[in-house]
Order: sequence, then C-alpha cells, then structure tokens
Amino acid sequence: MTKPAAPVSATPPEGASAWVTIDLDAISDNVRELARRSPGAEVMAVVKADAYGHGLVPSARAAVAGGATWLAVAQLREALQLRAAGVSTPLLTWLYVPGVDFGAAIDADIDISVSAPWALDAVVSAARERGRTARIHVKVDTGLARNGALGQGWTDLVAALGPVVAEGAVEVIGVWSHFALADAPQHPTVLAQRERFVEAAAELRRAGIRPPLKHLANSAATLTNPDAHFDVVRPGLAVYGLSPVPDLGAPHDFGLREAMRVTARLALVKQAPAGQGVSYGHVYTTPHDTVLGLVPVGYADGIPRHAGNVGPVRVGDRRLTVAGRVCMDQFVLDLGAEYAGGAGDEVVILGRGVDDEPTAQDWASAIDTINYEIVTRMSDRLPRVFVGGDA
Repeated sequence: MTKPAAPVSATPPEGASAWVTIDLDAISDNVRELARRSPGAEVMAVVKADAYGHGLVPSARAAVAGGATWLAVAQLREALQLRAAGVSTPLLTWLYVPGVDFGAAIDADIDISVSAPWALDAVVSAARERGRTARIHVKVDTGLARNGALGQGWTDLVAALGPVVAEGAVEVIGVWSHFALADAPQHPTVLAQRERFVEAAAELRRAGIRPPLKHLANSAATLTNPDAHFDVVRPGLAVYGLSPVPDLGAPHDFGLREAMRVTARLALVKQAPAGQGVSYGHVYTTPHDTVLGLVPVGYADGIPRHAGNVGPVRVGDRRLTVAGRVCMDQFVLDLGAEYAGGAGDEVVILGRGVDDEPTAQDWASAIDTINYEIVTRMSDRLPRVFVGGDA
C-alpha cells in the first residue's frame, strides 16, 4: 500500500514543554474514507469526550468538512457547546440522568436518544412546555446490556410512543443500537444483535412508527460489516485515524491516518553511572554508564502511570521505552551512553505508525488497554495545536 503523505507540520506553542498536534485534514480525509466504505449510508461522526481528546469543536467542523451529515456526543453539555460554537449539523445526544434539561436540547435543535418511558415522559413534558416537537431516536438494547430498552422494556417503550407521536409532542427520527463485539463481524452475538435490531425496527413499524433512520454500525462495523450499515454509520475512533480492529489491520490498511501527535522536549540531560536507580521505587537500574533524559510530562498529562519500563517513545531515529516509573509531571529515558543531544531535543510520545513513531496502539499493547483510552486521556495541560482544515 502507498505510504500516506507526511502530516502537516506544526509550530509548537512558545515555551511549551509538550503539546498535542491535531491534523484536521486527517479527520476530514478519514470521514471521506469511511463514507466511501459505506455507500448508501450517511456518516454520523461521534465527537464525544472532547472528540476522543482531539478537541470538540475543531474536530466536529473537520468531520463535517469531510462529509459527515450527522454528529453525536454522549453528554448534552458537549452538544450544547457545539451549538454555542455555531455548529448547526444534525446532532444526537444520548447519556443523561433524571433532571437533565431536555428543554435546552429542544431549544437548540438537538436530537435526544430515548431508552426508557421515564425519559420519554420528561422529553414530552419539555416539548409541551415549549409548544415544539422534540426530535428523538429510540435505542433498543440488542444484547450489549448497557444503554437502551431491553426485552419487555422495548415493547413498553414502543407502546408509550404511539400517543405522543400522534399528539405531535415527539417525532421519531431514528432507531439505533450498539454492538458488543463489532470487531468480529461473524461472531454469533453480532449476527444475533443485527437480527434483534431488525425485529425491533419492525415492531416500531407495526405500531405505526416509521423512523427514517436506522443506525447500528460503530467504527469496527463500518469498516468490516456492510450488513450493519443501514441508513447511517456511526464511527467514532476511526474518524481520528485509529484502527478499531488492530488484529485485522493498522490505520493505513483501512485508508486512515492518525490525527493526533504528542510531542515533548527534553527538560534535562545528564550523565548517570552504571547501577543508578531511576525514578520512584528504583524499578529501573541503569545497566551501564549512560545518559538520562527527563521528559516533562506525566500521569497528570495523560501518560499512563503503569507505562513504567514499557511505554514507547521515539528520540531522533531510535525507539526507546520509559525508564522507571511515570511520575505526576515527568518520566525518564535512558538515552544511552553515546547520546550527543541535549535539553530541548524532541521526544515523540505518540504519532504515526507509518513514520515508525509510537502509536496509540503501541501504547495500548504495552500496558494492556485499548487505543481509545490512550488518546482520550491526554490532559488539557497539554496545549492543542490545530493544523490543516480551517485551523
């Protein structure tokens, strides 16, 4: 496969010891690729959790520029932030507790997911107060046993919809669900969930409710399971150029490229003798005379504390790992006895695999987690630098 073009370069903030560069063109291009892989379906780009750590508003705009016709966030607060920033794209929110201000969502033309009669009642009450029709998507639990109406709960929800739809208090825009094992398209649970989803949509039709949109496919299903595409695909991780199915391929294998690059500068470089314990607990000891480098980021910045002795970085053309424990604000590298650089040298903490930089998946594999966690944990102590797009 042809190697992707080099990422857009960024000028780091003046005086910054570490920063996160976000390539907005990568986000737009990733959405275009996801749309190409799901012909006949719209793309709902999931920008929850500050766009997986990439910056909510700039990432949302980049996704729309790439062809996303819908956006989605878990929490209403982020949906309202998008509207306040002037983002007018159709927008879905789905995670809340009793007492949430559904009126604010209705006023801002935000679609609301409904999974239970109590939520429907609250949405209807807010709609009546405003004399407006609320737009809702009803969520069926097809087997994840998380959010969504399950079993008899779905039947009860469908029954409750009829009168309020007839009244005009709500309009059912979509029916949706979420896979438990979307990265294994032929797994029995995936096949069963799709079947249950189709049955749930049919139950709505029998009740006289015909939402124009059905959506089930997350990133993994968008890339690997065309049978799950329906009317809208709902990718999240893949929008940012990360593979939701690392066992099946790296990002560039799916035509995607990583949008996030995390970079730091060495704060200190010094000689250390053989046998020197490094960082808290001395869980790393220098095997020979060497040069140590201090990287001024730590677990308060999003570097996993349990990445001690395993977290990968790149300095120059060499891959190294964290030496000793990660501290709140810093970690140490064993740069080797021949290191001739100094303070201010660049350390790539997270980058693109095609450039042999450590990736989110590399970090995830090193500490036995998922790449989602690596990018979303990057703290706002690290300034974001946006490049490409309308940055």
